[in-house]
Amino acid sequence: MLEINGQDGGGQILRSALSLSMITGQAFRMVDIRGKRSKPGLMRQHLTCVKAALVICGGAASGAEMHSTEVVFKPGKVKVGDYKFRIGTAGSTTLLFQTLLPVLMLAEGVSNVEIHGGTHNPMAPSADFIERAFLPQIRDMGVAVGFECLRYGFAPAGGGCIRAEIHPVKNLTSFSILERGALVSQDVGCVLANVREQVALKEMNKIKSELNWDEDCFSIKHCGDVDGSGNALFIEEVYENSIIHITSLGAMSKSASRVASDAVKAYEMFRKSKAAVDTRLADQLLLPLALAGSGELKTLAVTNHIRTNIQLIEKFLEVSFSVDEVDPGGVVIRLDD
Repeated sequence: MLEINGQDGGGQILRSALSLSMITGQAFRMVDIRGKRSKPGLMRQHLTCVKAALVICGGAASGAEMHSTEVVFKPGKVKVGDYKFRIGTAGSTTLLFQTLLPVLMLAEGVSNVEIHGGTHNPMAPSADFIERAFLPQIRDMGVAVGFECLRYGFAPAGGGCIRAEIHPVKNLTSFSILERGALVSQDVGCVLANVREQVALKEMNKIKSELNWDEDCFSIKHCGDVDGSGNALFIEEVYENSIIHITSLGAMSKSASRVASDAVKAYEMFRKSKAAVDTRLADQLLLPLALAGSGELKTLAVTNHIRTNIQLIEKFLEVSFSVDEVDPGGVVIRLDD
């Protein structure tokens, strides 16, 4: 049984461990889960990931309860099927989806997964990011995934829903993303849920003054039938080899100008670098890269998330990553053959 310290990796290290455990059949014991957080232990969205994993593989677990700081997980045989999960709060649906995707795409048939909770959460990839940035890169590896955001859900109300149809893949194609390539398209999108359109116009005008992009790059979407209210803004560039998708979420104490400025700042940091993939997408591509057996990407820096993810993957799989700072504006992460 693998022994894992969950102090540094937050919820991500637990989610990755669940995925890898189900894929490899290796049991694990994780202690000090989220030990450095102000509220350590399992929160509801982490607990839902453990329980969903048990449903998917029919395994066994101890310590799977609220605020638990230690979990022992023993996987069983992964079963394809139609699954529905409810987080019960505004907890991230996309993080649960990313926990289950690597497992089900390597299974023996098609699975349909429906997840209820938050779709646009602070500190988690938005449903737009999954659909427009993460999945296109995964599909280039040969994975067939249908994805739809059926209902938007913003914190703290939640009430959102995503649905995915996951097809099996026999052989993952490795990738090399060291250069962005030619620019294909630019988009700025604003989603409003029970929020005045004036907010979106202020955000758009701020970005227009900063970026000077063409008028037809900008769009506003009003989503009805939503619990509570919310505002999500994204800046996106699609390149020949990669995609940058920056999300900034509104909040009661956050002005429209600040929402736009935060997005522009993050985008400019990437644009001025020599990276091909931003750090969040790079982190999420590490496990698919490891499952493919080879590959490489160039990102801005090695974050704590990336570092702990690499260490965890190397515990479960017989792989070895190298990390090389090739210039001041980029780091190459390579899976060594």
